[in-house]
Amino acid sequence: MAGHEILLGVSGGVAAYKSADLVSQLVKQGDSVSVVMTKSAGEFIGPATFEALTNRPVYRDLFSPQEHFLGEHIGLARRADLFLIAPATANVIGKLANGIADDLLTTLAMAATCPVLVAPAMNVEMWNKPAVQRNIQQIEQDGLQIISPDEGWLSCGVIGKGRMAEPSELLKVIEQTLD
Repeated sequence: MAGHEILLGVSGGVAAYKSADLVSQLVKQGDSVSVVMTKSAGEFIGPATFEALTNRPVYRDLFSPQEHFLGEHIGLARRADLFLIAPATANVIGKLANGIADDLLTTLAMAATCPVLVAPAMNVEMWNKPAVQRNIQQIEQDGLQIISPDEGWLSCGVIGKGRMAEPSELLKVIEQTLD
């Protein structure tokens, strides 16, 4: 697999560092990657990291187009072969489940016609909340594919389910989806 146009949405979670590793792997195999970050994502990882890895600008603002005169949510969505949201916080998952498009990442998810993959990452207590599980079921029913989080050590100091899938696992799912 190589030569695909991958759109990566990064929301505000500590697992954002794993997304940088994934981007590096995708670029090494010949894929082109555009990164969209939420405001909260910038609290965990800087856009310069993704810009250096992709040799492209990082997109963060719905109302300040950098490239597409119709807006980034149209241009980026149209050229993407696949859209992966990793990490996907409980907040972003809730927005997706309820059709809320109030930033570039969620607006792109609404505009995308390509496969959309969602890799949740959050605290185990958050993951286990009925509202989060309801939202996961809703976005699956809406046609988005969930890449289930792993169990293990979480940044909050507990062991449980909520760790974003490892970049190698995300890469496998991307390859399977694009085959």
